[in-house]
Amino acid sequence: MRKTAHLHGTVHDNMKINSHNEWDTLREVVVGSAEHMTIGLEFPEGKTVSSEEFEKAATIAKKALPQWYQDEVAEDLQQLCDVITKFGATIFRPKAYGAERLVTTPNWSVSGRDLYNVRDLHIVVGDKVIASPTSARTRQYEPDSLYEIWYHYFKEGFIWITAPRPRLTGTYVVPYYKMGEELVTEEDILHRKLSGGRGETWHRLTEDEILFDAANIMRFGKDLIYLVSSTGNRKGAQWLQSILGNEYRVHPTATYRSSHLDSTILPLRPGLVLLNAARVNLGNCPELLKKWEAIYFNDMAPVSDHELNFQRDVRDKVYAELKTLGVESDLDGISSPWAGLNVLSLDQNTVLVHDRQTALIKELEKHKLTVIPIRLRNTCTIMGGLHCATLDTVRDSKLQSYFD
Repeated sequence: MRKTAHLHGTVHDNMKINSHNEWDTLREVVVGSAEHMTIGLEFPEGKTVSSEEFEKAATIAKKALPQWYQDEVAEDLQQLCDVITKFGATIFRPKAYGAERLVTTPNWSVSGRDLYNVRDLHIVVGDKVIASPTSARTRQYEPDSLYEIWYHYFKEGFIWITAPRPRLTGTYVVPYYKMGEELVTEEDILHRKLSGGRGETWHRLTEDEILFDAANIMRFGKDLIYLVSSTGNRKGAQWLQSILGNEYRVHPTATYRSSHLDSTILPLRPGLVLLNAARVNLGNCPELLKKWEAIYFNDMAPVSDHELNFQRDVRDKVYAELKTLGVESDLDGISSPWAGLNVLSLDQNTVLVHDRQTALIKELEKHKLTVIPIRLRNTCTIMGGLHCATLDTVRDSKLQSYFD
């Protein structure tokens, strides 16, 4: 059994970064952390923020992170680590990078976010690590939390690429709908039913800069599906293709409007893919996957009362209080109920699933998969499931095509 590693004083065999897909046997992985939890704060563009103004906002924001909440997130992540370690894989954890401090650029001022969703801003493609140019101002310096891990792998050699840093000035987020217009789809109706009546707001990104989150991408060996959405634009897909070269094929899709792909398209093994039936159908399914066996699924467990009550009684109120100061945060939103589809494969036969998703567990077991339930009490308010909170750095995989 391999040792769990935090890098600090832990000795284990050096392995080279190598991960080509989402399903081959997991050997090394980064798991998010509940340490140094903080709320990302965004101040008006061009405003000079005094230390007093920042401290006032930061003090208010801390009310959204009660100790019991941090303890629950930490306990659930530790259970996840225990399961992965028992499987035999090595675990790394991100390191605090000063997210709680005010950062001022020539154009705007923010503080950073927590270290939970380590998948969001990095993608591993073979022996390449690519840090993505996120459209979230509060996450610009989050990649620093993984630097120590990348320098560990640097000893064995890999390709480390950081996308061009976006300026994120002016209007780069555009609403899908005109003021006062609301288009309600079947997905919206089901979303509200499963989320205590809460809906989502929709926007798209302009094409002025290269913008995307790594979690907009799903890996299938030589082929990568790239979601054009509120967290990725087409210029980002073009840049990614230019970086990867002719050996890879980047396939842009606009299957749905929201953010990351790993709540909607999740390959489980060659020839089998889990699809969010509220968003994907035979008409808009990426052409690449139409010959694969698809598990169309949307029988999700509703967002728990535990999370809905915390959102209503704490997060919404803190968000409103910050707004009176002109400070933006993401406290007004929670992840969609589709976060329950956010599964992590340990190998082609074993998959980790949120324990509340009992219908999904039964469905996956029908397809001869061994399912390990994982407790995640705060997956929607922390805005990430099992795939989001992990970043596989080494799998027993090789580069090949699954579609030729």
